[in-house]
Amino acid sequence: MFRRLRILILLLILATVATTAWRTERHLRSWRSTLHVAVFALNADGSTAARDEVHRLEKTQLAPIADYIAAQAAAHGMDLTLPVRIETGPEITTLPPEQPASGGMLAAIRWSLAIRYWAWRHTPETSIRPDLRLYLLYHDPERNPRVPDSAGLAKGGIALAHVFAGREMAGSNLVVATHELLHTLGATDKYDPATNLALHPEGYAEPWRKPRLPQTQAEIMAGRIPLRGDTARIPASLAETVIGPATAREIGWSTDTH
Repeated sequence: MFRRLRILILLLILATVATTAWRTERHLRSWRSTLHVAVFALNADGSTAARDEVHRLEKTQLAPIADYIAAQAAAHGMDLTLPVRIETGPEITTLPPEQPASGGMLAAIRWSLAIRYWAWRHTPETSIRPDLRLYLLYHDPERNPRVPDSAGLAKGGIALAHVFAGREMAGSNLVVATHELLHTLGATDKYDPATNLALHPEGYAEPWRKPRLPQTQAEIMAGRIPLRGDTARIPASLAETVIGPATAREIGWSTDTH
């Protein structure tokens, strides 16, 4: 009898958590009100370059993300005055759990739970109560020419963006941050993980362009501008990207463009 009661209580807790997550995701993708994003910076490699970048970070540097989402929403026929509002919070000094290199679905689930617990422990107070949390993990490009994979979790509204320190990297860093932020709203990747090349048609900014290549922009969730065959380049700024119809549908926007 006691064992059945414990199972019943556990099922009720799981049902409550699932219902809350469903309601949260539905609210985020309803776009009935401004979504508040809190941004926290971390020195990911202990370098002086990353430290300086963390200390320099200001809300104005992140304003292009909010402007970009507003402009893209308008292009998809959404009547939203201020879709996203961004505020910066205090520096975080405790790094998140590392993503497992392998281990399958169970390892991914454990990591997802660990990240949500870490974010719960490391969300300092900001001037707004965030709907979404974006963590910018800065690396010194001279010390680390390659960085760990970034991630965005729709369940939990948490985005981890591994970016490079340096003013010259500011534009591409915003592309990475926006890509991961859109993951938290339900957007999926639009590239082939084996090649990192954009998938056609959903991963192309202009899928029916003639000739198809070279493209001049990237679909934000593809992350690269297709040039020819197996060649593509990373966009230097958000101005070189668009939110395509498939991504717009996933995040709850109209797919009509005008």
